[in-house]
Amino acid sequence: MVTKQLGGSADDGDVRRADSLAREIFSDVANKWALLIIEALGERTLRFGGLRDEIEGISHKMLTQNLRMLERNGLVERTVHPVVPPRVEYTLTGPGRALRVTIDGLCDWTHRHLGHIEASRHRFDG
Repeated sequence: MVTKQLGGSADDGDVRRADSLAREIFSDVANKWALLIIEALGERTLRFGGLRDEIEGISHKMLTQNLRMLERNGLVERTVHPVVPPRVEYTLTGPGRALRVTIDGLCDWTHRHLGHIEASRHRFDG
């Protein structure tokens, strides 16, 4: 995976630019699985199986890939406890908890406008 490096220019933070680091980060976290993982973790610490149980439909592979991506971006902290069998736990970091506030807002928006969206889809599809 090639990662863009922050060069100090204003363009690096512009999500509208295809070559910006901000767009790369936005692309990483703005996918359904990442959003659902962040929402599921909330203020809790969960093990892999607990997360998988919380997120209906996520495969082992998708959960693994997204947890690694979120850890790489500093949004999730992975803790391995030296016991047999190994116990691995996941929790949100400060920036991950801050992003969760935004995700909570998106969830609230969805709930508020669900009826409108459903009616619009029905009209469009009819």
